[in-house]
Amino acid sequence: MQNPLVSILIPFKNTEAYLADCLNSILEQTYTNWELLIVDDNSTDSSYNIVNKFAKTEPRISLLKNTGSGIIDALKLAFNTSKGTLITRMDSDDVMSPNKLEVLSNNLLAKGEKHIALGLVNYFAKNGIKDGYKSYEIWLNNLTKIGTNYSEIYKECVIPSPCWMVHRDDLIACGAFNPNTYPEDYDLTFRFYKYGYTCIPCDDVIHNWRDYSSRASRTDDHYAENHFIPLKLNYFLELDYNIEKKMVLWGAGNKGKTIAKYLIKKNILFEWICDNPNKIGHNIYGKILQSVDYLKQTKNTQSIITVANKTAQLEIREFLKRLDLKNIEDYVFFC
Repeated sequence: MQNPLVSILIPFKNTEAYLADCLNSILEQTYTNWELLIVDDNSTDSSYNIVNKFAKTEPRISLLKNTGSGIIDALKLAFNTSKGTLITRMDSDDVMSPNKLEVLSNNLLAKGEKHIALGLVNYFAKNGIKDGYKSYEIWLNNLTKIGTNYSEIYKECVIPSPCWMVHRDDLIACGAFNPNTYPEDYDLTFRFYKYGYTCIPCDDVIHNWRDYSSRASRTDDHYAENHFIPLKLNYFLELDYNIEKKMVLWGAGNKGKTIAKYLIKKNILFEWICDNPNKIGHNIYGKILQSVDYLKQTKNTQSIITVANKTAQLEIREFLKRLDLKNIEDYVFFC
């Protein structure tokens, strides 16, 4: 099958200002054997009418109304209606590069099943991109260029939600959009990881990611930090936690304290270390904070690192390297 049908899944809600740009970028794709399943998630602006005009003149576009509520329900409806051999997702406020579907499908077909085709992303905004988003873009793209996305999976979502493509059967095998777990893109990324799907390296910028103040990832409670930590911890304990090793928590800031309370609640034994002399020796939640020298003196450890400062993270990585400790196996960064 040289040019299999690609199903593009898009949920949308109140994105009237950006939908035309998004849809036109799909119509301009160099890869033409696609279908678009686009689902209105209870919009209250003119979004539905905008998409409806496109759908009336383009038979490849199927406009649906969400029978439930929220992105996950919309994605379920879109996927269950789709017919494509290859599946990809798109956001209604973003813009595809003209060769996006071509690059993703070519890479995926070349590698076969149990692979994920990815591409580089470019953040853009009317008033310029803030440093945090630019930093995330660079970090994510550097991983994608060499296909090492999973190596940093516990830091942040390492597969951009609107820039992947998989075989239909592989998506079904790992649960597709059935788990009602937010943030849904990060949960799906963990399931790709769990099922051993390989990330295909790519050095083409194929997706333009729009940032603005009312974007769902900024405003929807489902994408708040308090949803990310339990998700990461649950998958870490399921997939990478080694019960034969001594659990060590590094960092006593807000995130460190949140994780400590979670581990205590789960009755998971751990030692707590930090490099802040003002906190070493203090008792927090019944745990005495120790210095980082604990890792020098103790063998067979596995650390969760919650230090957010990027300069400090570089220093920590050098420290761990000197101790000959290995990423994932001996430590994971949670921020």
